[in-house]
Amino acid sequence: MYVKTLRVVFAKPLYTTLFLVISFFVLSVAIMLPHVGLIRTLWQYESVSVVEILLLTANLYGSLGTNFTILSASYTVVIALLFGIQVTLLAYYLKSIRNKATNLTSVGASGVGGLISGFFGIGCAACGTFLLSSILVLFGAGGLLAWLPFGGEEFGLIGVGLLVYANYLIIKKINAPLVCVS
Repeated sequence: MYVKTLRVVFAKPLYTTLFLVISFFVLSVAIMLPHVGLIRTLWQYESVSVVEILLLTANLYGSLGTNFTILSASYTVVIALLFGIQVTLLAYYLKSIRNKATNLTSVGASGVGGLISGFFGIGCAACGTFLLSSILVLFGAGGLLAWLPFGGEEFGLIGVGLLVYANYLIIKKINAPLVCVS
């Protein structure tokens, strides 16, 4: 039933394009987030051309294979794909029920929760969990990550789980008939 729903949704080029764009955007944010300072600094120098900055930015996608652990690179890509699926399914569902009342609270909360948790787990082998460690240091709890078995990568795995659950919920809603409960 779930695979059939995915086939129906992704058979339409509009939804396939939406999936690819959203997934690429989320992956790009995840990869570029640790390098924002570098890119911002390069834009400040007049001697560095726009072409050179764009080439460097494109080359930063290679950091997925070199700076990330196998686990963090894997769940970073999976989070991007699952979030792309989530947005695509949500768009399909909203279009299919355009003028009908429904409750999307649980689906939206799980999807956003999965994305946020996934971004907390983003990190590379050199700097660890980038976003989470930066936030924890503000509160003086940077060493807390050392107590976790995977050094904070648990948040990425939780993000994957939440996004899988959110996708399950939206597929379930797509397949469920709309019934008046009053």
